[in-house]
Amino acid sequence: MSRAPYRSDLSDARWALIEPVMSGWRAARRGLGISEPVHDLREIVNAILYVNRTGIAWEYLPHDFPPFKTVYDYYAKWEKDGTTEKIHDLLRGTARAAAGRASEPSAAILDAQSVKTSSNVAESDQGIDAGKKIKGRKRHIATDTLGLLLVVLITAASVHDTAGGRDLVDRLADRHAGVSKAWVDRGYRASVAQRGVDRGIDVQVVQKDPGLKGFHPTLRWPVERTFGWLMLHRRLVRDYETLPERSRTMIHWAMIDNMSRRITGETIQTWRDEPANSGAPPQI
Repeated sequence: MSRAPYRSDLSDARWALIEPVMSGWRAARRGLGISEPVHDLREIVNAILYVNRTGIAWEYLPHDFPPFKTVYDYYAKWEKDGTTEKIHDLLRGTARAAAGRASEPSAAILDAQSVKTSSNVAESDQGIDAGKKIKGRKRHIATDTLGLLLVVLITAASVHDTAGGRDLVDRLADRHAGVSKAWVDRGYRASVAQRGVDRGIDVQVVQKDPGLKGFHPTLRWPVERTFGWLMLHRRLVRDYETLPERSRTMIHWAMIDNMSRRITGETIQTWRDEPANSGAPPQI
């Protein structure tokens, strides 16, 4: 099938990064006796990235993508069986290698971000961040020093950064045993540092020099940049996902988009036949 490309589409090089995982996933399902697939997995991924980047509702997917219910079904399946996180972690290792780093980090940066939720999110999954006066959810994240995501935890916005920070430290220790140091801001209380001691991670508070004015990078700057990367994906400007695990997965897809572009350094689509001339100006 030929269609005009969207700016969010995967290029050949970007698809090549994740194609082995997708092919392996499909081969495993065929081994279970599941009928031959109808839709191209690359198009399913393109549709997910389109929703992620543009912020539209699933049912408003353009008709030249597979049906939106099919796309969401794949999105949910890949979240549940760990395929999305597997792709994310694979790209993180590749991006770190491209930057001359070891595949596993030795240091992390912790922070949290409160965002408003949409009307479809259950009241029990929401809360009010008293400090920022936001009713919604909170994203607790840990990144490496490049700003690449290591751990993400979704809670109600009423959960204090410190409570989320303790859980982040636990998950960091469980999933990234090489991390021995972590930096946080002054919003995290002493119990986070103590949890770090318990788990073998030296948690240090980074404070800005009160004499400095304007922007000055600190050890915590990469995690702030990560939140900026997420905000470039309009689906994440507000939390539209009914389930917190789906919200976490949408963050993973945003980072998959970011890291695949970082690794290949290209944004131009090269994988489609030229569409028939419709008299419209070319898309660039």
